[in-house]
Amino acid sequence: MRSHWSDLPPEVISAVTARTGPIRRVEPAPAGNHADIAATIHTADGRLFVKAARKTAPDTDGPEVRSLRWEAAINPHVTEYAPRLHWTVEAGGWLVLAFEYVQARHADYTPGSPDLNTLTKIIGRLQARPLPDVLERKRVERRWESMGDMTPLAGNTLLHADLNPANVLLGDNDTAYVVDWTFAGRGAAFLEIALLIPWLLKAGHTPTEAEHWASQFPAWTTTAPATIDLFARAFADKWQANLATNYEPWALDHATAARKWATHRHYDAPPS
Repeated sequence: MRSHWSDLPPEVISAVTARTGPIRRVEPAPAGNHADIAATIHTADGRLFVKAARKTAPDTDGPEVRSLRWEAAINPHVTEYAPRLHWTVEAGGWLVLAFEYVQARHADYTPGSPDLNTLTKIIGRLQARPLPDVLERKRVERRWESMGDMTPLAGNTLLHADLNPANVLLGDNDTAYVVDWTFAGRGAAFLEIALLIPWLLKAGHTPTEAEHWASQFPAWTTTAPATIDLFARAFADKWQANLATNYEPWALDHATAARKWATHRHYDAPPS
């Protein structure tokens, strides 16, 4: 559960306001789950989007803090799309990141949406970028290693690995931003597209339509069908296993979409 800005210790607030000056207003973010606090803060100089996470002990990072450290590390390497990281504060057992505020809306992945064309351009440009050294050891395929041998999913392509509609922000004048780089890493290029299939299904596409959209990418068409099958199976199995500890509606929806895609590829995920 998200904390509130008012929950921050006084020493954290002091460290933040030393950077910003007095904070006039705080707007909690309506969504997201990779930080204890996410909010837009209003200052005399404008707005900043701030994420903050609490350490599990004075010298011990918990998963949320580790996620924010990854975001801070990757940010300078993906400035074409990522809102710029202005500063970080570490005080009172908390890590705080302040990003450029962008005025934008979430992308629309429904069939026929022009936003899908923008998404295509984003993926193409991201995949053309060199792999930053900071991600050299962050292998995306490790997410599914508990499901079997995931060696075919390895690769050297920079992956955001979570291009869901909430993480793709579209503004005026064809501006586009990609946020929440928590899962960024290296892996096979087709994974960026494959990870989008369940989101396309939840937006109203059929599995056939979603794969037709995916087929515009050489990274998809040049990948062996057996490798895509392997991923669809691992993804469905992983999300089914996740339901043992997380039966929230959003998790059930994603597990259902994963199974639908795996079944389309002639694999029946095990029942719950």
